[in-house]
Amino acid sequence: MRRFLPFLYPLISVALLIVVWDAAVRLWAIPDYLLPSPQAVYQALASGFADGSLWPHIATTLGETLSGYVIGSVLAIAFGVALAESLTFERFVYPLLVALQATPKVALGPIILVWFGFGVASKIVLVALVCFFPLFVNTVNGIRRTDAELLDACRAFSASRAWLLFHVKLPSAAGEIFAGLQIGVALALIGAVVAEFLSAQQGLGYLIASSSVSMSLSTMFAGVFLLAFSGFIGAQCVRWLQGKIVFWEPGGGKK
Repeated sequence: MRRFLPFLYPLISVALLIVVWDAAVRLWAIPDYLLPSPQAVYQALASGFADGSLWPHIATTLGETLSGYVIGSVLAIAFGVALAESLTFERFVYPLLVALQATPKVALGPIILVWFGFGVASKIVLVALVCFFPLFVNTVNGIRRTDAELLDACRAFSASRAWLLFHVKLPSAAGEIFAGLQIGVALALIGAVVAEFLSAQQGLGYLIASSSVSMSLSTMFAGVFLLAFSGFIGAQCVRWLQGKIVFWEPGGGKK
């Protein structure tokens, strides 16, 4: 039963929110073109799943998000390790990475479209860029916060630099790395939706944008709820992995 509690508590909050939402729509007679009722959103979801029109949009967005998330996360950890271990790398590369992070990704969107085309590749690149920096910073900070006395004790037994990295520094930084991975889940979805707003023929972002043209708010809300649900499931999966992998931290390994 305890393993389902992380899902049960948010569901209770969502149920209360839906009750308040429905009561507000009924009490103040809010028209559908301003705020659709929960029933209208449910009907949009049910009909979309029944006729199969939602599945291609969901599959496209999740594919772009997962691919870009994996690529961005791998690069973030690799660059974070390199920067934490090399002062020279930090001096030459870190200012460039900060400048790239400070640049609005929407401004880079047209350039990415020119370089990578209007297909899936450009969406994956934008997702990777969006979720890169938080994990990169967490990796650097986590490695650099490794207990100095523990490192000195290992060096006293002639531990190599590579051994220290893989057996001491990375395990010490694992908690912060997973925190960055959780942040990256939400940012990856944002990146995918922004990319689909710029140019797409499928995806939840495209669905929301196209529904805004026809003022179909129930479909727009359905797309937003699917994105929120995807982000929640992704974050819970990362938390589950953290509990299994970083089992030595408080709360780790809970079932």
